[in-house]
Amino acid sequence: IIAIFDQNDLRVVAIKMKILSKREVRDFYQVHSEKSFFQELTEYMTRGPVVIMVLEGKDAVQKNRDVMGATNPSNAKDGTIRKLFASSIQENTVHGSDSLENAKKEIRYFFSDSEVFGS
Repeated sequence: IIAIFDQNDLRVVAIKMKILSKREVRDFYQVHSEKSFFQELTEYMTRGPVVIMVLEGKDAVQKNRDVMGATNPSNAKDGTIRKLFASSIQENTVHGSDSLENAKKEIRYFFSDSEVFGS
């Protein structure tokens, strides 16, 4: 997955592996808390370690969304991360911010300023 980001001019400027608590998942995905898939998402995200990254590049938010592919892997374009690796909408391998504003919030949720090595 990191190689795919790199091939698309998205550079990893922060990375960590972490086992998320249910509270962390609930807080992070609070916007989805009333949706039918929320409990399944929480269970999936706490099943084992996750790799959390900050990517940098020109139009990084949109480029990342393009590289990830559609949330439903059956609708994702060939060569996208979700088409290659996801098994379902809930277990879709990657998360990506939907705006620069949300990216900044999500980065702050998991990383301090001293952990991000971007330009």
